[in-house]
Amino acid sequence: MGRLSRRAFATAALSTLATTGSAAAETGPASRAAGRPREATEMRGVWLATVSNRDWPSRPGLTAAQQRTELIAHLDAAVRDRLNTVIFQVRPTADALWPSPYEPWSQYLTGTQGVAPGWDPLKTAVEEAHVRGLQLHAWFNPYRIANNTDVTKLVASHPARKHPNWVVPYGGKLYYNPGLPQVRAFVENAILDAVRKYPVDAVHFDDYFYPYPVAGQTFDDDAAYDTYGSAFPNRAAWRRANIDKLIRETATRIKTIRPGTRFGISPFGVWRNIATDPRGSDTRAGVQTYDDLCADTRKWVREGWIDYIVPQLYWNIGFAAADYAKLLPWWAEVARGTKTRLYAGEALYKAGDPAQPAAWQDPAELSRHLTLAARYPQVGGHVFFAAREVAVDPIGAMARVVADHYRQPAKPPR
Repeated sequence: MGRLSRRAFATAALSTLATTGSAAAETGPASRAAGRPREATEMRGVWLATVSNRDWPSRPGLTAAQQRTELIAHLDAAVRDRLNTVIFQVRPTADALWPSPYEPWSQYLTGTQGVAPGWDPLKTAVEEAHVRGLQLHAWFNPYRIANNTDVTKLVASHPARKHPNWVVPYGGKLYYNPGLPQVRAFVENAILDAVRKYPVDAVHFDDYFYPYPVAGQTFDDDAAYDTYGSAFPNRAAWRRANIDKLIRETATRIKTIRPGTRFGISPFGVWRNIATDPRGSDTRAGVQTYDDLCADTRKWVREGWIDYIVPQLYWNIGFAAADYAKLLPWWAEVARGTKTRLYAGEALYKAGDPAQPAAWQDPAELSRHLTLAARYPQVGGHVFFAAREVAVDPIGAMARVVADHYRQPAKPPR
């Protein structure tokens, strides 16, 4: 997901830890009783990232047996912490962690794009997750092709090499152009191949739609805009319509191919700041998904286009630019009265990181998030980034969450 590099505004700002009383008072039974009681069904998820070998495999080139052993260990860690859902990244960079007729095998498996690893990771992940009572959500990045701009590094059979007019270099990376209908159709087909082949519990998108802005650079979609954008008042409106089409079409096709499989999205946590839009959150974020990523995430929830949303609320309580305690109720209000379920995305990766604000050095920070969320009936659970931190838990933040909130198992939402 690249979450560690795209929060520059957040880590640069000053933060303060909200004064909310002692940890015992915040996480004890009396506090939970003040909010809604814990239900027998709630989302307790973890992202398992494969891009750049972030969580798994630990490095490219491991044997099939070694890869499988590591994957099973992540599933077992989820069970140990009484989680119930694993969100497994199976298309990190226009590639595949299953035998796909559309795209090459991922380089993060063997070290060489297009080389078969000798097994089927997605098939195994689905089977082994279900054996353990875990849901398996297949996580796809729609438009990212490569984390460099050298097309010749892609395997010769790669669709981006066959269709160079589909490709836009930007910010040191390669992307498919979301403004081309043929790109949208291809991306949907590549994703839905996995839905046809495997009983995944959900299709999951992360926060990358149009790319995060890079100062001094322009995403060159002039030709596509000239061809397809005449009906729109401006380029931004056309871009948002392109992403809307991807979401609506994908949602419809999932339900046709495998009824019961859900569709969820995990966007950057700020839709728009209130200074930009009175409907926005009381934040001063440097990125706004509506404006910068051309993703109208609030609309998708309100219109019921997606089954669940997991906004990445990757800031501590009291953080000046984007306060968790302000964003959570804002999203709860967005979800109120809709059929879209709301889960909170949690920055476990920040716990104990010396580069993060002081609040993240406290093992109880994440537990406070869950205590706060219990006050809002719209919040149906939490998803933690990411599996590597669940496994090693450097300062015991995840152990604190489990002790305070996950003492009993919970069924995953269906």
